[in-house]
Amino acid sequence: MAAPMLRGSCLARRGALACIDGGSRHGRGAAIGCRSSGKRGRSSVAQQSLITAQKSGKGEHAWAAVVGLEIHAQISSNSKLFSGSQVQFAAPPNSLVSFFDASLPGTLPVLNRRCVEAAVMTGLALKCHINKKSLFDRKHYFYADLPAGYQITQQRLPIAVNGSLEYSVCVGKKRSQVITRTARIKQIQLEQDSGKSLHDELRSQTLIDLNRAGVGLLEVVLEPDMSCGEEAARAVRELQLILQALGTSQANMAEGQLRVDANISVHHPGEPLGVRTEVKNLNSARFLARAIDSEIERQINELENGREILNETRSFDCKLGCTIPMRDKEGKQDYRFMPEPNLPPLLLYDTASLPPGADPQQVINIDRIREQLPELPSETREQLVQQYGMLPEHSFTILNEVGLLEFFQNVIKETRAEPKKVTSWILNNFLGFLKQQNLAVNESPVTPSALAELLNLLDRKAISSSAAKQVFEELWRSKGKTPSQIVSEKQLELMQDGEALNQVCLAVMEEHPQVVLAMKRGNPRAINKLIGLVRKATLSRADPTVIKEILEKKLSS
Repeated sequence: MAAPMLRGSCLARRGALACIDGGSRHGRGAAIGCRSSGKRGRSSVAQQSLITAQKSGKGEHAWAAVVGLEIHAQISSNSKLFSGSQVQFAAPPNSLVSFFDASLPGTLPVLNRRCVEAAVMTGLALKCHINKKSLFDRKHYFYADLPAGYQITQQRLPIAVNGSLEYSVCVGKKRSQVITRTARIKQIQLEQDSGKSLHDELRSQTLIDLNRAGVGLLEVVLEPDMSCGEEAARAVRELQLILQALGTSQANMAEGQLRVDANISVHHPGEPLGVRTEVKNLNSARFLARAIDSEIERQINELENGREILNETRSFDCKLGCTIPMRDKEGKQDYRFMPEPNLPPLLLYDTASLPPGADPQQVINIDRIREQLPELPSETREQLVQQYGMLPEHSFTILNEVGLLEFFQNVIKETRAEPKKVTSWILNNFLGFLKQQNLAVNESPVTPSALAELLNLLDRKAISSSAAKQVFEELWRSKGKTPSQIVSEKQLELMQDGEALNQVCLAVMEEHPQVVLAMKRGNPRAINKLIGLVRKATLSRADPTVIKEILEKKLSS
């Protein structure tokens, strides 16, 4: 893994945004996937079966869609892939740029060990074959945000190949059935990120920020094994969870740390695959699904109206809810790939092939990294199902919401309530309130300790379930108060005096003889009405189960 030991020092002068008048509007600007509101409804393609077929109104011919993904994940590293420049989100423009990042003459790349280890760990987690020898290449293309005029990548011999990504989708009328799908992984390669082009439409100019130039990326190339936007979004979300569990990437799509290019085509089943288009730079799972389904519908409409599909690069307009053309698709020959002359082959070892007396700091041991693999999301979900009796679809929800698994585990530690009840409260009440207020788990005013205390009150029958919901709503509004304080202030405790409750039940029965008579005649609604009347008389402080037992005893006597 030897490399020229020259590191470009950081630029002493922190430059402002470089300006290029009349810059191309279709360069690589901020990744598409803006947060503005758009149509949230799914297209008819996403609502169909996972085989994604549509029928034409003219010839009743079915269409099948084929979707492949190229996913770029920013590696969690303190410095860039080939330079010592710091990696930091939202730093002042052009403040984290070394001489090498700016492609000044005479600078040479020095490979970042952390990035290589992250690539190996990711490949092992995705069941890839790790190549003990991999090569770096130059991929030539010309943008203002790519100072060298080429990107260092791994085209010929990447670091990992032939893996698989298992992901799950919910099907059925109530989407309660979970099925597992597998997408083959063609390869995982290390490569540099480009800078960022910021297009100023008002002044017709493009501003260049090179802070991102040279940041290490993992490109995960998935074979075209998906057929609709929902499948693609699920696969990307599963990969995101895996990367976060490994610590190899924060994979925050909102910050551009995970960006997706989707390759899409449609064809009639049994016929050759159609011409594909590529939708670039999608950084939201929801917009990824919408973009793919929109492009599938567009291609079907084009073909049914006698037009051709062009092999082109497109972007997704989240406001219009459709894809728009960017440029013709470049072929491999346009990139003029060539071996990177300044980097020798990257050599990795396992325990058997490790050279005797090798310095651990100078070599990377694949087997040692394999031993460090943490628990993966699929294993965590399986453990939740087995340990807590959780439904599989609930385990997916617990993991998919950022921070919810930790919240659930903290509640479990502090409560005596059954895990199924904890799961129900977190998914139905807690998560419901978060969605209403558009809050993340870590922004919730209800802490795990507060919810655990509330569930303990409910478990020992100190309060009723309806009172528990009142307390929960008050916890949401009143920061700093404990469930016990709220119960005491609002007098929500269940009546513990059996004789007093007995007298209330007797009084209610005497006041409503017609209801009592209906109950004696076997009307099932009558007893529910009596229970409601007793609870009203006790200000909902009586346990419905206890009330029912008292009423039935009095009727039988």
